Amino acid sequence: MWTVDPAKIITAEAKAAAATAATLHAFEEAIQAHVDATARERTFRDGVTLASYVASTNPQWAAEAQAFVAWRDGIWAYAYGELAKVQDGIREQPAIEDFLTELPAIVWPTA
Repeated sequence: MWTVDPAKIITAEAKAAAATAATLHAFEEAIQAHVDATARERTFRDGVTLASYVASTNPQWAAEAQAFVAWRDGIWAYAYGELAKVQDGIREQPAIEDFLTELPAIVWPTA
């Protein structure tokens, strides 16, 4: 006779949680790709690399890194704030492509 293993039952709540986690991951990946692409505009490998120049002895690199870090922090603060609104039912979940257009553009320092 077959016996149900309760540990293997996938509930509606578990399915919803998995779907939410997958959606969050997709948004995070897209935002991080946007952050890294922005760093590459200044010929840095990625956002982590650019951010590491914040204390550079090269004034231009340091200024670019400082502007980038402030912008990156603002991007993520905005993204998580908007995610909270979606989770609280205050706003509809946008398409990833549409959400990326909401993000502010970086303002690079002048030379």
